Formats: sequence, structure tokens, C-alpha cells
Amino acid sequence: MANDETKEKKASDQWDATQYHEVKKGDTLWKIAETYYGDGSLYNKIFEANRDTLKDPNLIKVGQKLRIP
Repeated sequence: MANDETKEKKASDQWDATQYHEVKKGDTLWKIAETYYGDGSLYNKIFEANRDTLKDPNLIKVGQKLRIP
């Protein structure tokens, strides 16, 4: 069984499951989190994954591409 787990781990390392969302007019991190996770209160996960481009979770811009972990 450990061998199967190792194979699964290697296979998952080969695929990047990161999704991206392009911000549209009216989007908020809360709404985006509701769309992807079904729970707007998880917006901080998206904010943390995008700290390199976002300084404030309330200031997202139309056209920005956000990583969705």
C-alpha cells in the first residue's frame, strides 16, 4: 500500500491544479470564494495566495488574475 501512495504522490506532483480567476466588475474576494469554495468567509485563502500582488483584500482590480488555491 505504501508503494501505491508513493505513485499517487508522484502523479500529483506532476499536475498543477492551481486555478486562476480573472476579476470582473463587481467581484469581491468574498464572492470569488463563494464561487470556488461555496463559502465566502474563506476569502482569506485567496488573499494569502495572492499576497505578491494584493496588499489589501478590499482592493482588487478588474482584469487582475488571482490564484485560487
